[in-house]
Amino acid sequence: MKKCKVIFLTCVQDSQDYGSDDEHMVSRVFFNLEIDGEIFKDLFADLKQAVGSDIKTGIIEVGPPKGYDGSFDYIAFRDAAEKYYRSLVGSPGRVIHIEGGSNIHMRNNTLIQEMIFEFELNP
Repeated sequence: MKKCKVIFLTCVQDSQDYGSDDEHMVSRVFFNLEIDGEIFKDLFADLKQAVGSDIKTGIIEVGPPKGYDGSFDYIAFRDAAEKYYRSLVGSPGRVIHIEGGSNIHMRNNTLIQEMIFEFELNP
């Protein structure tokens, strides 16, 4: 089986440039992929969450990687992207730690934190 390494580099949180509006926050994660030693750089995926939903437990829609169209395990990627995002923002957030507040809205934050996830690709 092929191995896939996702190296998340940066997240731009809640940007109107990516489609945020009064109903949804759209953030973008930037990353590189390494698949069996081959590196694919400068990829990104959009994450969409309802405004006002809990960052820690709310549903996050994760789009497919842009800039890569090879074989891929979307479910493993989706889970990794969601964990990366939640690790940066919210009560467990390393970069933006929010706890005990309600109705907080911050836009266009660029969060730089490398995080690596590895998984096997299904044939």
